[in-house]
Amino acid sequence: MSMALSLDLRRRGVAAVDEDGLTHRQAAERVKVSAASVSRWRAWAREKGDPRPAPPGGDRRTHVIEAQPAAILEVFEARRDMRLEELRAELAGRGRSFRIRHIVAVPPPSRLDA
Repeated sequence: MSMALSLDLRRRGVAAVDEDGLTHRQAAERVKVSAASVSRWRAWAREKGDPRPAPPGGDRRTHVIEAQPAAILEVFEARRDMRLEELRAELAGRGRSFRIRHIVAVPPPSRLDA
């Protein structure tokens, strides 16, 4: 797995655009990265005040499913013998599109009662 580039490098790339007036491409050549990286760093600096990298990896979809377990369980309870692919298709028909591996992450009913 690759490592994030240093915060110092990111700050120099952002400063090359913001303070020196370079284009993203010119700033990228200066710090030896892609123009897309400079663009992404500037966006993070605007949004968060710092071009610090986000933590690596992580789950980006489970929170979407966990926000609507009642709807998923409602479909499942209507026909408990359905396969995961059938459940996924039924949910897609109701405007909820998930991959099977995300559906498996639905919390058990005991967590819904809490």
